[in-house]
Amino acid sequence: MSSKVIVYLFIFIGSTLGAYVPVIWGASLFSFSSVLFSGIGAAIGLFIALSFTE
Repeated sequence: MSSKVIVYLFIFIGSTLGAYVPVIWGASLFSFSSVLFSGIGAAIGLFIALSFTE
């Protein structure tokens, strides 16, 4: 796999997991907190992917 595919995969996984975090405390999947945590999860996924590819 190329490094670009790995980065996109980690961003996708991080944003998906981040979007589900507010569901744990009963918020909707389409709430503002879910969108916020999705962005945070994508940033964490990007950070992890960049640390693996270097």
